[in-house]
Amino acid sequence: QVQLVESGGGLVQPGESLRLSCAASGSIFSINVMGWYRQAPGKERELVAAISSGGSGTNYAQSAKGRFTISRDNAKNTVYLQMNSLRPEDTAVYYCNYRGAGDGYNMNYWGKGILVTVSS
Repeated sequence: QVQLVESGGGLVQPGESLRLSCAASGSIFSINVMGWYRQAPGKERELVAAISSGGSGTNYAQSAKGRFTISRDNAKNTVYLQMNSLRPEDTAVYYCNYRGAGDGYNMNYWGKGILVTVSS
C-alpha cells in the first residue's frame, strides 16, 4: 500500500558526493520512520540512516557518521540522503525503507533499490 521510488544513484569517483532521494506514495501514515539501507556484493543488507517523521530522531551507521546526512520533506513525502566523501566501500545497492505507526511499525516497505558505485 506504500510505494517508494528512489533516484539519484550513479557512478562517482572516491571523495565525490551524491544525493539520493526517495519519494513515497500511497497509504502513508503521518507518523512514520523512513530510512536508507544498503547491500554490497557478498554482504547482508545494513542500515545506513533513518529518520522519524518529526525529524528529531535520526540513526546512522558508524561508517556513515560525519559523512552522510539524512533529511526529509514531509510535504513531499520524500526522504533524502546526502553522501559526501564517498569511498569505494560505499559501493552498494541502496534501498529506501518505510514503516508507519498505523500498523505498529510492523510492515516494512521497500523501494526497488538504486545502485551507487564509487570507483576510479
